[in-house]
Amino acid sequence: MTTTQTTQLRARRSCLAVPGSSQKFIDKARTLPADQVFLDLEDACAPLAKPGARKTIVEALNEGGWGERIRVVRVNDWTTEWTYRDVTEVVEGAGANLDAIMLPKVQTAEQVVALDLLITQIEKAMGYEVGKIGIEAQIENALGLTNVNAIATASPRVETIIFGPADFMASINMKSLVVGEQPPGYDVGDAYHHILMSILMAARAHDKQAIDGPYLQIKDVDGFRRVAGRSAALGFDGKWVLHPGQIDAANETFSPRQEDYDHAENILDAYEYYTSEAGGKRGAAMIGDEMIDEASRKMALVISGKGRAAGMQRSDRWTPPEG
Repeated sequence: MTTTQTTQLRARRSCLAVPGSSQKFIDKARTLPADQVFLDLEDACAPLAKPGARKTIVEALNEGGWGERIRVVRVNDWTTEWTYRDVTEVVEGAGANLDAIMLPKVQTAEQVVALDLLITQIEKAMGYEVGKIGIEAQIENALGLTNVNAIATASPRVETIIFGPADFMASINMKSLVVGEQPPGYDVGDAYHHILMSILMAARAHDKQAIDGPYLQIKDVDGFRRVAGRSAALGFDGKWVLHPGQIDAANETFSPRQEDYDHAENILDAYEYYTSEAGGKRGAAMIGDEMIDEASRKMALVISGKGRAAGMQRSDRWTPPEG
């Protein structure tokens, strides 16, 4: 395992999946307001299209035009014959213009370590900054979930832990064909709650981001909002989007409400003032009818951090009391 450091984590409210074999979709992705774009060499590419898709992806990354979007490539999983060529061709060809590699169907920490070592060798050989390229680990089966904590800490490159619902549902024999929806007959609670919370706890325990997987009913934006709202309420950072129509819904769902963002920023300002010499060096104080303290500050930092990453602007500002 290497000791490299990854780049600072950024907003991943909407993570747009784009087939790496489609120049048309790649060009369209440059114009869409997604926080992240991942060019896919796995499920979205037919086996015969994968070699050509690698070249298309390298050219697209090097051409630029991605703005502030996080640039990711999903390679094939380690059980296939394509993975090492995916990594070597993409990272050698476009490593300077790549933010992360997404590894699907991660089952053990060793699979992440293997990817880390391969990327490190390529970075050194090509003269790239070592450690700049992150890893996104996708949990898609029961074994991966049982090892999720080890996977999260397998490499300093790991930036996100992602729930892959379709393959996961198949791996546990879930009685449903509608990805992300509750299985027929499960009429109490949420069948995905344990899975989502396990991923979230592993991510938060180790300072990673937690990303929810896709909602395949792409024309049902209300359904997307409902399912996305479930993981957002738990604390997930974002969700995959498969269609441009889902992007705005994802960005909205995983951003704070304006009033919550304003309140969080005001708590931070008030707490900084009241704990200062001018504010009386108080550990607890009132802002309106609400008492705030150090715990309040920590909670506000979460909301303000999400709002700032999303580019939100304040519409209200707290000021110290006169006198």
